[in-house]
Amino acid sequence: MKILLTSLAIILLSLQSQLWLGEGSVRSLSLLKSELADQQAVNADLQARNRLLEIEVVDLKNGLEAVEERARSELGMIGDDEVFYLIIE
Repeated sequence: MKILLTSLAIILLSLQSQLWLGEGSVRSLSLLKSELADQQAVNADLQARNRLLEIEVVDLKNGLEAVEERARSELGMIGDDEVFYLIIE
């Protein structure tokens, strides 16, 4: 009877240690849930950025205003009927 009880206790301790400390344990599950939440937040940010970029691409394909605005800000474009004034302070 003592041998049976001892062997059952050893089996129980072995199973419990695997549940709490081993691979696929409660601790590793908690860490994976935390990593999943972090990755979902990153994905949401990237999806929002992608939506903004998609809107910008559609605007650049369809409208001249967006192309002209980008040329003015990045390349210093000046229109034919415009005068450029440089004010030095």
